[in-house]
Amino acid sequence: MRLNNLFFRFFIGVFFLSTSLLSCNKKAEVPYVPPITDTQNNDDNDDGDYEETTAQNYKLLSLGDSYTIGQSVCDSCRFPEQLKDSLIANFNEQDTFSLNVIAQTGWTTTNLKSAIASANLPSDFDLVTLLIGVNNQYQGKPFSLYETEFVELTNTAIALTGNDASKLIVISIPDYAYTPFGQNSNPETISEELELYNNFAQNYCETNGLSYVYITDITQLGLENPALVASDNLHPSTLAYTQFVERILPLAIEKIE
Repeated sequence: MRLNNLFFRFFIGVFFLSTSLLSCNKKAEVPYVPPITDTQNNDDNDDGDYEETTAQNYKLLSLGDSYTIGQSVCDSCRFPEQLKDSLIANFNEQDTFSLNVIAQTGWTTTNLKSAIASANLPSDFDLVTLLIGVNNQYQGKPFSLYETEFVELTNTAIALTGNDASKLIVISIPDYAYTPFGQNSNPETISEELELYNNFAQNYCETNGLSYVYITDITQLGLENPALVASDNLHPSTLAYTQFVERILPLAIEKIE
């Protein structure tokens, strides 16, 4: 009888021990997952790869004469349009560029001054180009007139950028002596006089911290490479304007950025 009681107690002990071990094993099979903290969330997003950008609308203004309006080439072929297209290709897709051109064939510095005054332009342009003076030379105007009105035009152009002189690019005057037209009009004198104009503009820009892009040498290859001259045998061709833009573009990007 005593043996039976001992056996019964042993059986009960083994049963509870087995149940306890089984229960512990089941609990051990469920892994502990710590709660996600704010610190962990910040670490997950701390790669810095994504940056939201805002679309920008950049406003361009080109001031000048036949070399700016693009006499004898298509509207999209003139250098201001090619410059705009090149800027579009170098900026974000959502950015837009608007272009205002104030220029006409035959305009002198005086004509350009009057046209700007009549245009009632805003003063928030992001980039302004100025190329003027060939008709002062061609029409035999006093050089002193150019000296005075070129300075006035640069000041006006700067005012149109909200008085930010860094947004102005002055471009040198092409040399039409190296065209079939110029060859019939005392080419040596043309080159000498235009060099005087360009030297004055360059010196003024350097003295006053203004940007100056020299493209005259491109046009001086017009006889050697007729593809640089438009069909009228006088003005730059689309190809010549493309080469202008190759020199202007890096500076334009720098100024707009």
